[in-house]
Amino acid sequence: MGTVQSPTPVLLLIAVTSRYVEALEWAQSRAAATYGPIVSASEAFDFTETEYYTATMGSGLKKQFLAFERLIGPALLATSKVATNEWEANYAAAADHLETRPLNLDPGYITPAKLVLASTKDHAHRIYLAEGIYAEVTLSYRARRWQALDWTYPDYRRDDFQAFFTQCRAWLLNCGPNQPAVR
Repeated sequence: MGTVQSPTPVLLLIAVTSRYVEALEWAQSRAAATYGPIVSASEAFDFTETEYYTATMGSGLKKQFLAFERLIGPALLATSKVATNEWEANYAAAADHLETRPLNLDPGYITPAKLVLASTKDHAHRIYLAEGIYAEVTLSYRARRWQALDWTYPDYRRDDFQAFFTQCRAWLLNCGPNQPAVR
């Protein structure tokens, strides 16, 4: 029989997608106010892998990743997804944009071995967490690089995205253990 242990804290990651610079800035400010200092923010990458969001978000989308200095317990992923969904709705109601969904927020986390994303949609490879939220391992880290899985989204297969995730992983390994965790 194994011994039950508390999980190791993880690095919270939020993917922010919008065509509006002010939406990216708003999300960054809102997330930092809730989760604390941002340890790393990626550039705002062109998001070109799919037209899935065009009807509700428009074209010319950018995706930026935010990683937070304060580590979290992995069980907080569901709560983070519920919160970011509320932020999306709040921004859409307050902003003066034509699109019904001018902002998309997708929280997840990085461990030394994987990148996990939250979702409101169930599927064969997703595990239910709580509050209507599921989790999936989107990338695994093996043989000194990120490995895509059958269900990995096309953009998460990109070298530039994975270079940012590698930087986050290195920070987690080198500095993360010295950070207080939010549980």
